[in-house]
Amino acid sequence: MSERFNRSRMARSALVASAALALTVGTAASAASAQAASHNVRRACAVTHTPGVASCMALIRTDITQKLEAAFGGKVPVGFGYGPSDLTTAYNLPPSSTVLNVAVVDAFNDPNAVSDVATYRSSWGLPACNTTTGAGCLTVTNQNGATSPLPANSGTTGWATEESLDVDMVSAICPSCHIYLVEANQPSIADLGTGVNSAVSVLHAVAVSNSYGGSESSSETTWDTKWFKHAGVAVTASAGDSGFGVSYPSASQWVTSVGGTTMPTTSPRTETVWSGTGSGCSKFEPKPSFQHHKGCKHRIANDVAAVADPNTGVAIYDTYDQGGWLEVGGTSVSSPIIASVFALANNITAGTFPNSYPYAHTGNLNDITVGSNGSCPTHPFLCHGEVGYDGPTGFGTPNGDGAF
Repeated sequence: MSERFNRSRMARSALVASAALALTVGTAASAASAQAASHNVRRACAVTHTPGVASCMALIRTDITQKLEAAFGGKVPVGFGYGPSDLTTAYNLPPSSTVLNVAVVDAFNDPNAVSDVATYRSSWGLPACNTTTGAGCLTVTNQNGATSPLPANSGTTGWATEESLDVDMVSAICPSCHIYLVEANQPSIADLGTGVNSAVSVLHAVAVSNSYGGSESSSETTWDTKWFKHAGVAVTASAGDSGFGVSYPSASQWVTSVGGTTMPTTSPRTETVWSGTGSGCSKFEPKPSFQHHKGCKHRIANDVAAVADPNTGVAIYDTYDQGGWLEVGGTSVSSPIIASVFALANNITAGTFPNSYPYAHTGNLNDITVGSNGSCPTHPFLCHGEVGYDGPTGFGTPNGDGAF
């Protein structure tokens, strides 16, 4: 990443942060308004507040003209956000060589997913799909883990953009992994959760990313047991893009809750709390044994974080419901990044829940100490970056894969 491009990102991020600060008045709604007020970002999927229904969490930059790969002649796209080498450099990640299964769970079908991820990989110089070993390959399945029949095409729902984002981020972090795109029939927690179960039991994924969320519910501990409690598998979930506040399934005591950062530069890496990331105290989830922080008697979101600010976003490729290359953000970016780092580490022990691992290896994380996503005067750590643990970024972002 060039110094000039990094300076441009830093200036742009500072402007957005200033606007967000001026508009934030201490609630999740105000943080959401602040994020929207930048006027250069839109949500890929419509927001829902219906219990048991989820929205994808991809955010799209609207001030960057999308372009097909033909405009770059098969070369690296310029001006569309961070690519694989930027991310692996920022997070000090080793190269990948082991073929492990990583699943991303979404709703509806993206008929261009396989061809689009192939373009993403070739443009950034990542290895093509090895049909013998499965390394670098994308397999698309329905929520039961079968390759047919696939659900209805996503149309204008925005879920295809989310799917492109998810598979591209797994490619970026773990190029040797075999990616499974598990497509639910609809964005209900029941269907998406069925997809998670299939990713584990049918597809044998070592890590499963969920870049979606919805309102908490008094039923969620039952949902945990039915769909999101999988010992020996890293199940990650996006914390949300509306500022201070908690969403499900990231609130689950059994998943790795992933917050978001603003990252103006990658070399050297500079990160602060992203004002749009979710965080907070769950209303219903018991506090897991590895969380000992006062100020919340229930589960605290989050555990770790990665880049999510769309104004310091990532490049993805989508020709189904977008125009090719585009820059995106949201905690939809951070969840598949962290799931892929778990796979890269290849260190998951049977019978354990990997969301506890970062708490035992804080020295292998970048502590994010600056920034906030709202107002929480009684217990400031829930919405402010602090030394050590804080709500928005947990114990921090990856510094190598030793915490995973």
